[in-house]
Amino acid sequence: MRAGRYSFIALVLAASVAVSRLAAADTPAAPVAWQAWSPEVFAQAKRENKFVLLDLQAVWCHWCHVMEETTYRDPAVGRLLASRYIAVRVDQDSRPDLANRYEDYGWPATVIYGPDGRELVKRQGYLPPKEMAGLLQAVIDDPTPGPSVRPEPAVTAATATVLGDERRAALLRTWSEGYDDKAGGWGFSHKFLDWDSVELAMRLAGRGDETAARRARATLRLQHRLLDPVWGGVYQYSAGGDWNEPHFEKLAQMQAENLRIYAQAYARWQDPADWEMLRALRLYLRGFLTTRDGVVQASQDADLVPGEHSAGYYALDDDGRRARGIPRIDPHVYARENGWVIAAVCQFAATTGQATYRTEAERAARWVLAHRALPGGGFRHDEHDAAGPYLGDTLAMGRAFLALHQLTQDRAWLDHAAAAAEFLAAHFGRGAEAGFASSDTTVNAFPAPRPQFDENVGVARFGTALAEVTGRAEFRAMAATALRWLLAPGQTDGRGFYVAGLLLAEEEARTDPIHIAIVGRRDDPVAQAMFAAALRVPEAHKLVEWWDRRDGPAPRGEDIYPVLDHAAAFLCANGACSSPIPDAAALTARLAKVK
Repeated sequence: MRAGRYSFIALVLAASVAVSRLAAADTPAAPVAWQAWSPEVFAQAKRENKFVLLDLQAVWCHWCHVMEETTYRDPAVGRLLASRYIAVRVDQDSRPDLANRYEDYGWPATVIYGPDGRELVKRQGYLPPKEMAGLLQAVIDDPTPGPSVRPEPAVTAATATVLGDERRAALLRTWSEGYDDKAGGWGFSHKFLDWDSVELAMRLAGRGDETAARRARATLRLQHRLLDPVWGGVYQYSAGGDWNEPHFEKLAQMQAENLRIYAQAYARWQDPADWEMLRALRLYLRGFLTTRDGVVQASQDADLVPGEHSAGYYALDDDGRRARGIPRIDPHVYARENGWVIAAVCQFAATTGQATYRTEAERAARWVLAHRALPGGGFRHDEHDAAGPYLGDTLAMGRAFLALHQLTQDRAWLDHAAAAAEFLAAHFGRGAEAGFASSDTTVNAFPAPRPQFDENVGVARFGTALAEVTGRAEFRAMAATALRWLLAPGQTDGRGFYVAGLLLAEEEARTDPIHIAIVGRRDDPVAQAMFAAALRVPEAHKLVEWWDRRDGPAPRGEDIYPVLDHAAAFLCANGACSSPIPDAAALTARLAKVK
């Protein structure tokens, strides 16, 4: 809002007085006439000189339900919306572009636009009726951008794709300082397993960092407090700065990333508690989120009754819960969420050696290919999308295909991964120094496509790993494009410990992976055992290849292995390899020395 006699807060308070009188009227308000997000909404707003209110909510979100039951059923709020606003409601899971744009304000997020489409107000979380009515009236009284709306900062991309020693040390310091030594875990407000932080800590632990190992293992233990003891699966987070106030929604992403990290942890430490978590995560995924087709649905609601806190419900045993009913499961099957789960199940299969998990991952990937694929290697989000495509779906599926290729050594999965990368470059690239946008840059869209930090971390890691497997320079260039945007001045400001993913991506781009090559027949038990041992290496930055000479040329055409009359493993780097390693025990011993 304009600077003047009143601050925006004072204006809202003054408006609250006016709407209190309005609320006292006996005339009931009609239900809010929600519309879907579309260009037509903003054309109508301009034509009718109305504001647009966006309620960006999540179908699983407790406070979104509370806001629906209280704020949006309030007569004063209803009359103000009906008189001067077009009300738009969007499930943020269905629109990754909007979710990424307003991720700092939800959920629920409330955004108000002027008739010309300018953002006027952005508010985070639950707004009670009186506060919402005051806000709506204040915007009517003074329709200029408020203090929550700041100009989008200009980004000058970095010229380098690697961190200097000083900046790397500073980011590592920031990440380390984000660990809560008192309550445990990274972060001091919401408590949950931050997968990038735990993965980075495990990588450092593998190099002998005892503090990182202690913190990773402590976080893994504390996360058990967010495990549903009856049905399995993890709740989204705990509030209040400790691990004892869980928010009970269960998101597919949380299950997937926990499964992936605990599988890495179990491969590293063989802790029975980590195995128990893996068992409970899989139990929940299979029993609640997985469809008959073998793919996962998006989430399960926090509330049995929308808006009613469910702590008492989740304290019940299985019979007690089922007697009352089961919280709603969002039936949408998104490509992105399935990509996350497929990659995690691949890690689980690699750790355990269980063929069942490999079969599950391949089945899900084939379903997504059959039902969500776009021409050219990309993916839709849902069966039918209102907009898109979105970067997250193709990125998640590309990484899933790459994980499947490593697990199975089936060239078809690598071809799908490469096609996904080519689609990313064609549809989401913003130039060599501008990163990758969340939505399609080849079409006109409102709001305009822009990059998101974590997605660009994912592109960098995917491009680097794919370049290692294929030897194709364009995939390394894709990683470099993402890194130049991520390393731009100011990009990490205010992110705190959420720089762990960048630290992982930057290191992978500038260092060689652990490269393990198995040369031998696929029906040879010795070769099979060595391949299984290679897959169990807990480090994600690795390249595992199994070449059976009967299959054709060596990977990337690098026939640098001696011809032997028996299977052998090799540790390779810079175009050269170790002497032949004869069996799985010897390979495991050699790998234990690799840092």
